[in-house]
Amino acid sequence: MIRLKTSEEIEIMREGGQRLAEILSILAELVKPGVSSFFLEEEARRLIKEGGDTPAFLGYKPQGAKRPYPAALCVSVNDEIVHGIPNETEKIFKEGDIVSLDFGITHRGLITDAATTVPVGVVDEESKKLIEITKKALDAGIKAAIPGNTIGDIGAAISAVVGTTKFSLADDLVGHGVGYVVHEDPYVPNVGIKGTGEKLVPGLVIALEPMVNAGHSSIKMFPDGYTIKTRDGSRSAHFEHSIAITEKGNIILTL
Repeated sequence: MIRLKTSEEIEIMREGGQRLAEILSILAELVKPGVSSFFLEEEARRLIKEGGDTPAFLGYKPQGAKRPYPAALCVSVNDEIVHGIPNETEKIFKEGDIVSLDFGITHRGLITDAATTVPVGVVDEESKKLIEITKKALDAGIKAAIPGNTIGDIGAAISAVVGTTKFSLADDLVGHGVGYVVHEDPYVPNVGIKGTGEKLVPGLVIALEPMVNAGHSSIKMFPDGYTIKTRDGSRSAHFEHSIAITEKGNIILTL
């Protein structure tokens, strides 16, 4: 069931989203060769706590999961698409890697969610283009997310950007409603047909998150039960914003 947010709740989410964006920017600056993903996890927890908020992902158990998520931050490297678990000894960044950072915070009882992908030092041209196209796909989805449009309009806009390239959208991975819990209705696919799906109405808050693979769209689950990788080993990029639909358009909450 879709649960719309009041203007007061949206303002709280905007406060939380701005805090999240500040932390995400700090974490992105820390991504350098030799840095451990677990160091970013520790910094994320410290910064969230300093702000008086709590990590939304830590201890969250999605439907179908066998155990709660064990971290505040998702750190996905190269062929890891989403939900990569930080690791102190095994996941240490190397020059030329690309790293996706994804996390949410709970601020005054309401959740916002965002993600970014950053290069580690100097990366190859394909990786640069992959990051650029994924960011453009998110921007296109946000532009389509206006009152009177539909969920299908968002997916159509995102897929139109990726469809002009050799890249592909990761199978079965979608955006979602957000606010009271991490994942709410409606699901927001990254492909769609214009004019189909739920109507976008004021008070709807959704997280848009295109995940774009450099190779084939097929995915696979890693044995840890959370990390999703590209099946062909190609790299993947991920960008996400939480946005609120308003009478006049939308508000990007995580800026």
